[in-house]
Amino acid sequence: MLFLVAIISRKIDNLPVSAQMIFIFAGMAAGYFLTGFVDVREPPISTIVLIIAEVALVLVLFTDASQVKLGAIKSNLLTLRLLSVGLISTIILGILAAAAIFTDLTFWEAAIIGVVLTPTDAALGQIVVKNKKIPERIRKALEVESGLNDGLCVPFLLVFIAIGLAEETFTPGAYFIQIALAQIGLGALVGLGVGIIGAGVVIKSRDKGWITPEYQRIAFLVLAVISFLLADEIGGSGFIAAFVGGLATGYITRDAGKVLIDFAETEGQFLNLTVFFLLGIIIAGLLPFITWQIVLYAILSLTIIRMLPVALSLIGAKVDMSSTLFMGWFGPRGLASVVLALIALEELGSQARILLS
Repeated sequence: MLFLVAIISRKIDNLPVSAQMIFIFAGMAAGYFLTGFVDVREPPISTIVLIIAEVALVLVLFTDASQVKLGAIKSNLLTLRLLSVGLISTIILGILAAAAIFTDLTFWEAAIIGVVLTPTDAALGQIVVKNKKIPERIRKALEVESGLNDGLCVPFLLVFIAIGLAEETFTPGAYFIQIALAQIGLGALVGLGVGIIGAGVVIKSRDKGWITPEYQRIAFLVLAVISFLLADEIGGSGFIAAFVGGLATGYITRDAGKVLIDFAETEGQFLNLTVFFLLGIIIAGLLPFITWQIVLYAILSLTIIRMLPVALSLIGAKVDMSSTLFMGWFGPRGLASVVLALIALEELGSQARILLS
């Protein structure tokens, strides 16, 4: 599939169909005709899928964050609005809609759904970001938002999982919330340390002429993995570590984002498509269980739950109605949502089993 898509990739760019869509349908066909139902909650399948998805998200979080110029956020107030009022409002509206539609779920399970489906996918939005016909101010705001909102959603997810676990296991909520806050804090500290120190070492090596451009890119990618593994080893969130590590690396090494763009467009795309293919296999076995509530929430998540908060965040920003509607419509969900959902399933299942046993 990857070979076929690669040799006609330019043709696909001119179609209203993305490579990710093709791989989802290819995965569904593989699931229907070859694998049958695949339960991602049971090992070893859960372990294999989760590892692939985690590696993809860690590298994407680090790469996207490293490409963000923190100064550009200050100069583009639209980005600040989208990442503050827009992000929080989307999470809240998503939670309320999930709680109203999925009445058999607890409130905190609905909260997990709401936050999982909040981040937009930078890779899926590239066709918009690269379109020069769209005003640069709008393109930059959407590009930075999609690069940062996945990392900003992780702390919310950790807290909601903690509260959900407390309810499920009849354990005091403070215990799990402390763990979640520790994960957030330790993850941020590890990412900051690895990013600053690692980027500094790369700069020294480059100044002395010790490192080639190819290995410079590899060095940055390894920093992402080191951030994740080190944070995970001491009880922190590896995803937050990778995200903060990317921000720190991009700040210290000004051209880190440019160096990693090649990864995002090649190896990163390969990992991205792999996850979508696996998602298609999983979906194939779940098709009989899709209800009208799921379809309704999917439609709302891609439209009203995204568009209303964006409109709210842009009040007083001197953005015309057509641009507001466009920015609200620009809300593709992708890799981050898939991986965050898998993490939630893994955490809720494994921790509950440990405590109950």
